[in-house]
Amino acid sequence: MHVMPYERFEAWQACHILALEVYKASKTWPREEMYGLTSQVRRAATSALLNIAEGSAKRGPREFRRYLDNSLGSLSELACSLRLAKDLGFMSEADWERLDDLRWEAGRKTWGLYEAVQTSADRVRPSNG
Repeated sequence: MHVMPYERFEAWQACHILALEVYKASKTWPREEMYGLTSQVRRAATSALLNIAEGSAKRGPREFRRYLDNSLGSLSELACSLRLAKDLGFMSEADWERLDDLRWEAGRKTWGLYEAVQTSADRVRPSNG
């Protein structure tokens, strides 16, 4: 099996696990939410994952950071949407906590990748002194 370059990033791996779990959890949500909150959480989880993959293929750290920033935004959107789903009774407190822990970990790793890309850009940038 061929491994894509973005798959080496822990942030991508964490977002991939999160997206899989969001899809599994949202299967049991009310049918009338298929085009509402169910679609929203799935899009946000998928967006976090896809932005890392797409950004890693761009030229230069500045572009990659922009995509990582989008990924972090999607994870924030996901946090809010999952909370709403829990408060509406679509999932148990325990299921929400499990997904929120995965989301937090994905965010932590994505932020770490963002900082690493920033640091590498600072090393490459010529100094003005």
